[in-house]
Amino acid sequence: MRLPRPVLIATATATAAAALLLTPDGAVADPTPRPGGPVREGSGPSGGAAARAPEAATDRALGAPVTELTDGTGTPGGTRGYPREQVLAPDPANPADKSVRLGLTPYHAIAPKLNALQRLGDRVSVEVAGRSAGGHRLYLVTVTAPESPRQARAQERMRELIENAPAAAAEDPAVRRDYKTPVFFNNNIHGNEWEGTDASLKLIEQLATAQDRSTTGLLARSRVYFNITANPDGRIAGTRANANGFDLNRDFVTASQPEVRAMRQIAIDKQPALMVDLHGYVNGTLIEPTTPPHGENYEYDLFLKNTYANALGMEAAVNGLGFTPEKDGVEPAQIPFRDQEEGWDDWPPIFTPQYMPFHGTVAAHTVEFPLAVNNDEYDELPVAELRRRSAVNVAIAGAAMRASLDHVRTHRASLVADQIEVFRRSVTGAAQVPVSPETVPGVPGIGPEDVYTTDFPRAYVIPAGADAQRSAPAAARLVDHLLANDVRVRQATRDFRLGGKAYAKGSYVVDLRQPKRGMANVMLADGRDISDKVSVMYDISGWSLGRLWGAIVDTIRTPRLSVPDRAVQAAARVGYVAPRGTLRLRLDDAREIAALNSLLADGVVVRRAADGSAIVPASARGRAAVAARTYGVAFDATKATGGAPLRRVRVAAAVTPGELFALREMNFDVVPVSTAILNAGFDWSRADVLFASAGLDPARLGTAARAALDAFLGRAGLVGRGATGAALNSAAGLLAVEPVAGNPDANGVVRVVNSPGGVAGGAPGHSFVYAPVWFTDLGAGVRVEQAYGSGDPLLSGHWRALEDGGGGPAQAAGRASVVSGPHAVLFGTEPLFRGHPKGVFAQVGRALLTVSLRGDRAPGVVRGLPAGGG
Repeated sequence: MRLPRPVLIATATATAAAALLLTPDGAVADPTPRPGGPVREGSGPSGGAAARAPEAATDRALGAPVTELTDGTGTPGGTRGYPREQVLAPDPANPADKSVRLGLTPYHAIAPKLNALQRLGDRVSVEVAGRSAGGHRLYLVTVTAPESPRQARAQERMRELIENAPAAAAEDPAVRRDYKTPVFFNNNIHGNEWEGTDASLKLIEQLATAQDRSTTGLLARSRVYFNITANPDGRIAGTRANANGFDLNRDFVTASQPEVRAMRQIAIDKQPALMVDLHGYVNGTLIEPTTPPHGENYEYDLFLKNTYANALGMEAAVNGLGFTPEKDGVEPAQIPFRDQEEGWDDWPPIFTPQYMPFHGTVAAHTVEFPLAVNNDEYDELPVAELRRRSAVNVAIAGAAMRASLDHVRTHRASLVADQIEVFRRSVTGAAQVPVSPETVPGVPGIGPEDVYTTDFPRAYVIPAGADAQRSAPAAARLVDHLLANDVRVRQATRDFRLGGKAYAKGSYVVDLRQPKRGMANVMLADGRDISDKVSVMYDISGWSLGRLWGAIVDTIRTPRLSVPDRAVQAAARVGYVAPRGTLRLRLDDAREIAALNSLLADGVVVRRAADGSAIVPASARGRAAVAARTYGVAFDATKATGGAPLRRVRVAAAVTPGELFALREMNFDVVPVSTAILNAGFDWSRADVLFASAGLDPARLGTAARAALDAFLGRAGLVGRGATGAALNSAAGLLAVEPVAGNPDANGVVRVVNSPGGVAGGAPGHSFVYAPVWFTDLGAGVRVEQAYGSGDPLLSGHWRALEDGGGGPAQAAGRASVVSGPHAVLFGTEPLFRGHPKGVFAQVGRALLTVSLRGDRAPGVVRGLPAGGG
């Protein structure tokens, strides 16, 4: 679930016991494939080990591409018919799987169950959509009436026609008559919200075997897709996050995790008209659409029309099960758009149902079943009560899915027509239609507070040429990310002028008259300051890749484009090594930091230049060439010799999972630490610097741990972020500064002013904040590396002053956001937030290098930490 706000109804406690609807181990693998039928597919690793986030799994997940859906034949998906069967090799039994206590299906029982479901007839297909961060298979099940390869190709042609030629699709009788409406059910994206998986397995069995006219008609005119468990790592371990510690339902704009990249590919390939994301736990059952603010890049009138209509059907089905507060502890279902004022919005496209509309989904829902069985409840409630609750949740999830299928059966024509209209508006550059009682009849309570639209520009340009050379790695990263999200990008074949500005050959052009214009704009636009719109936001409110990923992105509002260009399938290679002489590597981008660390790991002697770049000897040209190809960075010729030699920094990191992931993405040698790890006895000889932002409280350190940390900070140094980093700095007396905490609910993209050279040298003019901090009363020797912009520093997001008038952007304006001294660097921004602001990562990389360079100090320089618990 999304972590509940106070406006949501609290989860109730229930009492009686009931039998489960699905037995966890009720299916057996068929060892012999039928002639001409299923093929074999390899198993995943043992669930118990992989669910505990091994470092190797994290490394494997970094940048790993999503492969095409596979049934083991190696045949491209668009040329195969249905069913697409295979025999899945079983996973080793894992009695520690957290599903077992709930009476639900453990991960190791899913493959046998899917094998059994495929044997029920010719309607069920199983493909592997990828693997999780922990190495577990991600299963996509398709239920539909059989299709020959020729019929499957016809379906794909119609899908492409809807996206690419929507006007023609709207007039095509074959689309109206024959196109199978795609429906997508996503399950268990939060690993400790289990029941959607079991409800889906039950529904698949019903659809596979039912012979009534309603079911056969549905499957003749629909394809129903099930992502059986989007987060098998978390399902096994009983954690919200995957093996890398990521909340997958916050990752869709960034797509740092392999599970999210798999879901993204499903969205692109299958183009669902309706989708439901099954979560827990909110009582009564919460069924989106949401409260304001609404995503301004949607065709929200079409989205609200269909999402609200389907929500009514799901509400009726869930309430129709007959559960009551008195008997079962189950409150009536709620629809936030109708029943709440704010606090559960669809503003950021980081959630599954808020990302899918950019691929044509016109009805998209989070559904939260009611009875909590995770966290404290999992540990404290009797098994019988947990299983009763799980059975209720499975029933409610099943009712919601069946109601959605009923909606598809009844409203197939309008769902497809509205999906076509989404793409028609996009390719023609049509204006959005503001929601109102007239434009969305039948939806109660629409008011001006629900109207969110945007002014789409004509295009974006990502420049090439000498002026953009420093941002070339960032530009390549951004272009590849846009392409991965199905945004079309073109590259100029000659120099051109646009919007009164000259651009060089090789510049990238993103024309917004394309099917996925909303996707392009939601990623590249600045976004909006919505602080005055609502008092509280559910999650982040700003995320601009145009401002945070390090590339130069120009907005073009000229109504006509006349650019000599060609379509690209991947960004042009930007790796380069000067043919002779000493080499210089800039350290302005995360990829450049990663390349440096790879050279250092290979034993190359690299020195630091006065401007903060890295000087690589000519003798290492061969290794530089490998790094240039691997990371897409440039090694220019230089006559500089550099100063102090750099070393690969060993980082003790008390950080968030997103920060840990980003540090490893930059190839730092990282060992996680925490209060508990230090109290257990940590060998500080394994580290050169401490990076602290979370999970380390000096007041809770025992005497020995406190003394060891004192000694380490006496000879090494600190890079700190946020309140945790500032508190540790104050306790150790490293930097003479006064940290000021802003509104803890504030987040977004902020304007910053970077000081030349140093930590923020070469950094973008924007950064990201979440619970921002700034620094005042700067003592001797403290350098301001970066400051918040003057006036209102918030570009996009939500940042209000507190009730006492403090903590707001006006108070932060002009104040230091990043400070440094001989022994520490402190960040008041969040430069590694959830592995997202790629263009800002290098600030942390440079800070770690800077602190590690200063050498040992005499003992006793650092003031002792305060006494704490033993």
